[in-house]
This record gives sequence, C-alpha cells and structure tokens, in this order.
Amino acid sequence: MTKAEKAVVIQELSEKFKETSNFYFTDASGLTVAEVNNFRQKCFDNGVEYKVVKNTLIRKALETVDADFSSLNDEVLTGFSGVMFTGADSANVPAKIIKEFKKEDSADRPKLKGASIDYDLFIGEEHLNTLAKLKSKSELIGEIIGLLQSPAKNVVSALQSSGQTLSGLVKTLSER
Repeated sequence: MTKAEKAVVIQELSEKFKETSNFYFTDASGLTVAEVNNFRQKCFDNGVEYKVVKNTLIRKALETVDADFSSLNDEVLTGFSGVMFTGADSANVPAKIIKEFKKEDSADRPKLKGASIDYDLFIGEEHLNTLAKLKSKSELIGEIIGLLQSPAKNVVSALQSSGQTLSGLVKTLSER
C-alpha cells in the first residue's frame, strides 16, 4: 500500500470516527474467508459497516478525533482488527450481531476487543452482554414518554369512570 493510499484510508476513517461516536473493534482472526463474508453480510443486513484495517492506520485516524482514545492503543489495537460502525440510534446492534455470530461459531469468534459508545470506552470481551442490552435512544424516549403519560392516563380514566357513575346515579334518581 502506497503512502497516498494510506492517506486516503486514514482520511476516510477519520471522517467515520468523527461522524459517529459508536464503533466496535473486533478480532476475527481464524475465520475463513467465507465466514468473514458471512459476518460482513450480517453487518450489512443490519445497517452496520464492517471494515478490516491495519492498527497503525486506525491509531492515526483516531488521533484526529477530539476525544482521548489512547487507552485503546495497548489492549485493543493489536493483532487482527476489524471496525464496526453504527448509527446513533443503534449502538447495541453490533454487539447483538457479534453475539448471534458467536452462537453459530464453534470457536466463539469474533472476539470483542473494545467499543466506543458516545465516546465512552468499553475494553474487553466481558462487556459484550452489557453492550447488547443497551437501549437505543428511540427506545429510551418511548419509555420516558410512556412514564410521563401514565399519571395523566390514570387521572383521565378516573374522571371518565366517575362521570359514568355520576350519570348513572342521576338517571336512577330521575326514574324514581
């Protein structure tokens, strides 16, 4: 790869890291070409972009972002690295894809090396279940709206039921 090609890759990665604060690093070493292609297809089907990139290029791209990713250098950016980019509303989707793919793979691959969710770092495989359980922003907003509407619904239903009781009482008194 020439210097010009490396510069293009670094520029593209820099833009991706600046666009989204949600990305995952995986280690898919040991997977066959067919398995990697299957993993890429699962990512594509779920709206996740997956790229395999050299660690030095990832480091250089991360240096351009206004956040501290230095803790990724020693533990995460070693060996075989794949990067999964996802949108703001679907921060948990890559973790779910990894978990699903691991169920099918006898060697328990790919491994989660680390993740950045809104620039909060999660380093290590032990965070996979936590990341998979994260709720999207739209799910959280829906829950909050539901909680806020609950007291109002209770008041309205109480007023409606008491109104029916009152009208029934008036009707009964008028019939007598």
